[in-house]
Amino acid sequence: MTSTSPLPAPATAGSVPSRRNDMDDLSALRQQYQALLDRLQRNERDFRRLGRAVWRVQEEERRRLARDLHDGVGQNLTALKHRLAAIAQSLPADDPARGELDGAIALCGDTLEDTRQLSRLLRPPILDDLGLEAAVRSLARGLAQASGLEIGVEIPPLPPLDSDLQTLVFRVAQEALSNAVRHAQARSVLVRIVASGGLLQLQVADDGRGCDAESALVSGGSGLGGMRERLRLYDGRLELRSAPGEGTRLRAVVPLAPSEPGPTA
Repeated sequence: MTSTSPLPAPATAGSVPSRRNDMDDLSALRQQYQALLDRLQRNERDFRRLGRAVWRVQEEERRRLARDLHDGVGQNLTALKHRLAAIAQSLPADDPARGELDGAIALCGDTLEDTRQLSRLLRPPILDDLGLEAAVRSLARGLAQASGLEIGVEIPPLPPLDSDLQTLVFRVAQEALSNAVRHAQARSVLVRIVASGGLLQLQVADDGRGCDAESALVSGGSGLGGMRERLRLYDGRLELRSAPGEGTRLRAVVPLAPSEPGPTA
């Protein structure tokens, strides 16, 4: 008895249309996937465009409030201080009212200094007048004087920077230095800003108590979440290296020419 191998089953009438249907289903699935991907990309562009617009409005409002405090409230307090001093000078040296006036003049001077400090925190005029390098050096100098912390600044010559980019890097530097002063228990901090390879890099390194970098980034505490989101709006990123007892090194990287989100199709 001779054994024979089974012959392949002949194509049935329904197999070719079945494969065609499978191909059609796969093509439709690919189109749906591409449409979903396109929608996600449009939503991402819309989010970034809206985020940048909101941030610009916030900065403009900060600029207006800072100007009003400095030019309005600050100048009125200065005038009031001078008038009180003039009244005090007109009184006899043994007049008991002079003591009251001296107290009022001192209070007026303290309030004037607080107003100027608040104005600088809202929007330092030096950032608009002289640019990022001068603003960061001024910020570091002021914080060092107020805290006793040693703050070094290294900024080699930078190329011309867009106004948004200068504000972005300044705000990140301001938040990072504030964290170092308030939480790091550091003795010294080094701020470095360099432009290289089409990127602008800000580094803030301290010799403080350090932290668990991964947990800090996940929680977004100490302003890290805000810094990261602002950098993302301009195609940037935030890196944090730290360990307990080994200080903290924050690095912000952003393109020198961030892409402008295009209009929604």
